[in-house]
Amino acid sequence: MMNENVIALLKAQLWMVATASAAGEPNAVPVGLKDVTDDGKLVIGDVFLETTKENVKATGRAAVSACNGETAEGYQVKGAAVYETEGPVVEALRKAANEHFHGALAVRGAVVITPETVIVTTPGPDNKKVL
Repeated sequence: MMNENVIALLKAQLWMVATASAAGEPNAVPVGLKDVTDDGKLVIGDVFLETTKENVKATGRAAVSACNGETAEGYQVKGAAVYETEGPVVEALRKAANEHFHGALAVRGAVVITPETVIVTTPGPDNKKVL
């Protein structure tokens, strides 16, 4: 599903995270405090994600879109999402935030997405291809 190209792009680029409320109200935010775990999950540190957190708790779903602005290579990842406030993923994000922001911002938790569908968004013949 998520091949090396997808993982490399996700690790290198800013993500747009999309969720919707239980009533269907869409929400999209950029996130930079994120990672792809060794087992292929997408993790996002909650610093200012109040609406995203509430939407994930209500629906259990999220999508991430990322692309390289120079090459236009891009992917969208959709999947099941949970919100966690403790555990190794949260601790790793807290450590990364502390190193990057020197203690100025704190991670309250993490959105963890288990990918179910990966879609190519790169312009060209593979656009909309499901990997």
